[in-house]
Amino acid sequence: MTTTPSPQPSPSQLPQSQARVDAPGQASLPSQSRSSQTDGDARLSYKFQRLREKLRQAIASGELSGKLPGERQLARRFRVNAKTLSKALTDLAAEGLLERSIGRGTFVKGASSDASSDSAASTTAGTAAPAAERWLLVCDPIQARSEVVRKITAANPLAQVVHDTRQLRPSFLSAFRAVIDFGADTPVSFLRDMVVRNVAVVLVGREPTTYSMNAVLVDRTLGASVLARDMMLDGHRRFVAVERRGSTYITSAIRKAAQRYAPDASVDPVYPEEAVGAVEQGATALICDSTESAARARADLEKAGFAIPGQVSLAAIGSGDGDWPCSGYYVLAEQKAQAVLQALHEATSRRPTTLWLTGSYYDANTTGPIEGLSSASTASVQSHAGVAAMR
Repeated sequence: MTTTPSPQPSPSQLPQSQARVDAPGQASLPSQSRSSQTDGDARLSYKFQRLREKLRQAIASGELSGKLPGERQLARRFRVNAKTLSKALTDLAAEGLLERSIGRGTFVKGASSDASSDSAASTTAGTAAPAAERWLLVCDPIQARSEVVRKITAANPLAQVVHDTRQLRPSFLSAFRAVIDFGADTPVSFLRDMVVRNVAVVLVGREPTTYSMNAVLVDRTLGASVLARDMMLDGHRRFVAVERRGSTYITSAIRKAAQRYAPDASVDPVYPEEAVGAVEQGATALICDSTESAARARADLEKAGFAIPGQVSLAAIGSGDGDWPCSGYYVLAEQKAQAVLQALHEATSRRPTTLWLTGSYYDANTTGPIEGLSSASTASVQSHAGVAAMR
């Protein structure tokens, strides 16, 4: 009996998991791989996302390198409109794969240095030469002489210091890759404009108001809270927060400490030049928001004849080169400068971040208990300290 073989189904009739390709040089894809590819395409639901991946592949293969062609040319090359291209380029710049600069163009990361060097040779006198790592430091004349600024400029000889941003021309700003802002009065509009230009912004001593900005701050709130607690347990009840205009860190920290350790304590915010008047009105404890404020307050108090710490305790939170004017929590200039450099590095490779520096305690013998504190008051303070320790 002859058995007639049953007809074999064509590849199109086979279940998807059994389909095969007979063309030479081609391999069949497992169903799981095709499913993963389909899922990947689904995730790239927007046209600019698909374009972004095409650009990423072109950069990885070397098809695109150095300075990219103009956006119109790129749009024609990839057959997309200008808006789609701009979104894709913005995404790649945010990842750190590209560098975009108004007036200079778009570069594959690391390629703008060579282009900047070439353009520097043809720069006319009086015009700032563009450079890939050129930094703009915004600070007042006193800060410009600080150890922190000196260490940052030593790390990058191309860094330039300015005191006022209001008269800076766009052509001048286009040369800089980062802005380090020490100025409490620097307009937020200027900083936002630099972020739009894809320039890294690091605020020093000032919290960011925009997500895209980085910051390096001394944790004055923590330092002031610990100092206030110790002074309250020493019997002090009349506090003065010596702060610059616009700052409330120290005042808030002392008031919060008082809620826990000395509900009857009071705190008055004053400017550095008003410290003597506050002590004349009965204040016995001063906490300053910087080494500069503390140095002025101490000089004025000693000139007025007040004994430190016999009549008034003086402490501060700040940073500097180690020449501390009083007891307190301090961050060395080297630590602060290194934190700024770290923030600059992370600004170009990661999401924006805020670095808080706590500092270390330094005892200059400028704080102590109130002279003549009665035994009853001492017992009350010690009892309160015991209760606080158990919490």
